[in-house]
Amino acid sequence: MTIKVGVVGYGNAAKSFHIPFVQAVPAYTITAVLQRAEAPVEKTPGSHCTVDLPGVRHHRTAEAFLADRGIDLVVVATRNDTHIEFAEKALLAGKHAIVDKPFAQSSADADRVIRLADDKGLILTVFQNRRWDSDVRTLQSLLAKNALGKIMEAELHYDFEAAPWLKHMTAKEYTPGAGHAFGLGTHSIDQAYVLFGRPKSVTAFFRSQRGIDSEVEDSFTIILQYADEKLVTVKTCVVSCMERQLKQLIRGTEGSWIKWQQRSTCTQEEQIAQGVKPLDPAFGKEAPGLEGTLTTYKEFDASFQTYKPETNKYSGQAPSVPGHWVGLYESLADAILGKGELKVKASEARDVLRIIELARESHERGVTVAWK
Repeated sequence: MTIKVGVVGYGNAAKSFHIPFVQAVPAYTITAVLQRAEAPVEKTPGSHCTVDLPGVRHHRTAEAFLADRGIDLVVVATRNDTHIEFAEKALLAGKHAIVDKPFAQSSADADRVIRLADDKGLILTVFQNRRWDSDVRTLQSLLAKNALGKIMEAELHYDFEAAPWLKHMTAKEYTPGAGHAFGLGTHSIDQAYVLFGRPKSVTAFFRSQRGIDSEVEDSFTIILQYADEKLVTVKTCVVSCMERQLKQLIRGTEGSWIKWQQRSTCTQEEQIAQGVKPLDPAFGKEAPGLEGTLTTYKEFDASFQTYKPETNKYSGQAPSVPGHWVGLYESLADAILGKGELKVKASEARDVLRIIELARESHERGVTVAWK
């Protein structure tokens, strides 16, 4: 069976983050695109779906797109504030749906649409692609092998020095879905969730570091507290004059892990921008020198660790596991075809939204807020 895919939107999200990965999975065929712009006379590559995807059906209205019986799965790659609306409409039209991040602007909205998917027996998932980042996959591998012992503290960073979109963040009053917790945080909070699970409480501090008085945060520190006393800090800072940006710092009873990044984006994002395809053998592989450093009391892996007499510890750069964003779309295809379990459940993305809501409550009230 071939899964017929319809894409909502034809901006950068669709062209860079979805279509290349859909095309990399043999189970899918893109059959239709909802793009409101009329097909152009000038056939400039990248300008229109009819230019880049000859043969697909071009719909200019949502009504015509959703009525298309040649669509099994809808990819929602639109503005953040329309994600949940299109997901709901796709499900009501009897189609599976994958929604870009953030899933919704509230956990209540997410719950409503999750119930709809369950009632209709359809698959609903969220594009939490950064679970398949190289650094996350590498850390998952180390944790699975108990390389660090019991984890006591972890820091996950998505810092972004001089982010170009800050000039557009001019609002002074907060509205649901605004700010970097819903933006960059939907990446890093989800990574914390998949690595360490649901926290028992949340403490957060939101800040505006872009030079204006605003309730809309561009920087945040969210501390997740767990029943086993573990502390996980998820952080974004837009004032970060560093030679290399910190990505991960993990401390365990048997060792530590630190990972830096020369840029604050994943290698896969950079490669897509350069025209590298997801099935290229080099895709997802980090450049030499970006490997994280594992330090342990006992030798964990002699292939990259050496004994340091001055510290009485074993240390070295662990080989990076390649990034594999296409794994999300592979998992979705398997779930639709009944061949495997869905790896990103909508309920998990809903929990991430709930963490963001609790973080804002914590910041505004100046208290630690229990999970509820």
